[in-house]
Amino acid sequence: MSIPAPVPVVRHTMPYPDGFEPTPERPITLIARDLDRRDAMLPHTHGWGQLTHSIDGVLRVATADSTWIVPPSRAVWIAPGVEHAVTVLQATRLRPVRILAERAPFPAEACRVLEVSTLLRELILALEQLPPLAPSPRATMLSELMLDELARCETRPIRVPLPRDKRLQTLCARLVDTPGAPLTLAGWAGQVGASERTLARLFEKELGMSFGQWRQQVRLAHAAPMIAGGMPLARVAEELGYASQSAFSQMFRKTFGTTPTAFFSEP
Repeated sequence: MSIPAPVPVVRHTMPYPDGFEPTPERPITLIARDLDRRDAMLPHTHGWGQLTHSIDGVLRVATADSTWIVPPSRAVWIAPGVEHAVTVLQATRLRPVRILAERAPFPAEACRVLEVSTLLRELILALEQLPPLAPSPRATMLSELMLDELARCETRPIRVPLPRDKRLQTLCARLVDTPGAPLTLAGWAGQVGASERTLARLFEKELGMSFGQWRQQVRLAHAAPMIAGGMPLARVAEELGYASQSAFSQMFRKTFGTTPTAFFSEP
């Protein structure tokens, strides 16, 4: 399945020009790029692994079957050869780390959401100060330390699965863009050309969960940049379609076993 092109106007179709690939002598490279809100990168692949991270701002990263909303306290590992697209939701200083395929820290996983530790953040900033390609003792030291730290970073279960059915794709794309939309499944059925019963069956078949459960995952993903940006929980709840702050917090604690503030706090 191919990834649908991002909804926003595309200004950038690839992250970087050729010539900055990691090598055995320099297994990790990084080239900084600052992007504006609603910039996007069309679906593409790399021969290397990539840790997609931004110093500030919020990204949406999508693969064929999942999407993630990524604030600065998180990063997404994307394995070599995995097709992905990136949309900028808030102006961001993008710092993608390219990792030689043979040195992939998670060889058995296509994607993984990581909590960016203080050490990892500083290593990314230090790597940015080096010439992008030239091998050096310092580049080697930083690369090896970063690979060790990546393997130690905690993971975060913030993933929104995506469907293959085109009717369900339309519904899901709209909810990803407007997670607080109040429409019921019956209401969405009238907009995407399928009955409520058909949509309910497709959610269970393709995504392994009900419409309500999937919408909850979308809202949880959107909560990350809101809370990380300091938005009051009462407003987060309102933006995401919850009746009250307590209803949002209760749902969150039931899902993750902790409060929203604690979960999305800076590491």
